[in-house]
Amino acid sequence: MFLVYKKWLSRMVSRLACLSFALLATLPSFSFAAAGEVNVIAWPGYMERGENNKDFDWLSQFEKDTNCKVRVKTSSSSDEMVTLMNQGGFDLVTASGDASVRMIRAGVVQPIDIKKITAWRTIDPRLQNQSWDTVKKNGAVVHYGVPFLWGPIVLLYNKNVFKTPPTSWSVVFEEQILPDGKSNKGRVSGYVSPIYLADVALYVKKQRPELKIDNPYYLTEKQYQATLEQARAQRKIIGRYWGNPMTQIDDFANEGTVASSSWQFQVNLLQRSKRSVDYTIPKEGSTGWVDTTMLHSKSKNIDCAYAWLNHSITPKLQGDLSAWFGAVPAVPAACKGNKLLGADGCRRNGFYQFNKIVLTTTPIADCGKSEPCVPYNRWVKDYQNILGQ
Repeated sequence: MFLVYKKWLSRMVSRLACLSFALLATLPSFSFAAAGEVNVIAWPGYMERGENNKDFDWLSQFEKDTNCKVRVKTSSSSDEMVTLMNQGGFDLVTASGDASVRMIRAGVVQPIDIKKITAWRTIDPRLQNQSWDTVKKNGAVVHYGVPFLWGPIVLLYNKNVFKTPPTSWSVVFEEQILPDGKSNKGRVSGYVSPIYLADVALYVKKQRPELKIDNPYYLTEKQYQATLEQARAQRKIIGRYWGNPMTQIDDFANEGTVASSSWQFQVNLLQRSKRSVDYTIPKEGSTGWVDTTMLHSKSKNIDCAYAWLNHSITPKLQGDLSAWFGAVPAVPAACKGNKLLGADGCRRNGFYQFNKIVLTTTPIADCGKSEPCVPYNRWVKDYQNILGQ
């Protein structure tokens, strides 16, 4: 009899919890104790709990406030994130534009009810209703994520080699003698992901204007072949391709790498360790990324997932995250009053460079041009062949 009563009580508690969530979702504030767990795939440095630096911790208080345990799987590539999401068992992923479109099309992620995101209107308007995380259906915009963080791809360089900032990406794409009198061969690196071909295409755009490249992610066959040609030429001078940011940090600190495309995250960590490095955005411009937190179509922890989605765009978290990663918050209000970010942090991290950056998206065949563009599966195959040369 006791066991029957215990099961009945458990079912009632569960139903009451669901009812409470439904009622709370209709209120202006989305603060509640969801209880449970949320499993997140995230880029390195995105989900900090003070273990690397006690000043950077946006998980501990969230777990106390909601009783939702955050379990994190760190990933250093969009392709790996897509694979992990396809395998299942996760609730959220911080996806870049080259992964988000693929997951939307594959049905791996589900639409976000933005009515449950109470601070939605505080999100930077430049990040709302964009092609990498929304779809138009029957005249309506369907949202598949909550913007989290964005920033430019930068040229990281050794200041002992470059007394003045390099002005062109040519230092990593073309064999040449560097200011220290030595060749760059074996002393530069590139990104291991196929989406790096967009960085190559952006360089080719300036070098070969007759190709009329307008978007480095949407390349016709002729434009694509020219990009592959440049990538093969670069392969001859690459010391090592990096995927994990910690690998690149070690290459700059100990292995003699002096120039590479990079994230501000690596710049910050190297500078904090007193390494003589800095960054610039060369004259050819730069690609960039916007990461969106997306919800798995088969998430088993919806309550905690929505609790995190709301927490992820609070000004304090956004400011701390931007200071730690060296990027731009999705919520402009985070730019003010954050001691870790500082008064000049958002400007320094690229807040006003938005219109100068070509933001990441997934290469697709139906790109809107008069002829088909080369789809991402070709990028993957051909870039793997280049890396294997």
